[in-house]
Amino acid sequence: MSARTWLRAGLAFLAVTQFAVGGWALLFPRSFFAIPWVGMRMPYNEHLMMDYGAMSLATSVVLGVSVFVVRRSLARTALAVYLVFAVPHLAIHLRLLDHLTPGERVPLLIGLPAAIVIPLVLLALTSRLDKA
Repeated sequence: MSARTWLRAGLAFLAVTQFAVGGWALLFPRSFFAIPWVGMRMPYNEHLMMDYGAMSLATSVVLGVSVFVVRRSLARTALAVYLVFAVPHLAIHLRLLDHLTPGERVPLLIGLPAAIVIPLVLLALTSRLDKA
């Protein structure tokens, strides 16, 4: 597969993931909060969950557009937007691991680093696109 195809597939994966997570958190905030590595045994905050959902949906828009309008500048912008969230998100959760059991930590310690590695790989692929 070409770099463009891999890039589009990766951007689509991130867009769909952000859309699904965002929609879930916005429409069903209590259900989303019930995930152990989301609620982390802290007090429930519906407003915060719905804001997170809306932000994730907004991120899915720029990622989704970049799937169909494959330009280096747009793809890099979309990936930067995503990483500006994903990197601090990982750092925050690493500070709060004591709220989780060892078994609850595993999906978090796999998923959140992957949420950084994937866009970094995609960012590298953007160098193979024409400038635009």
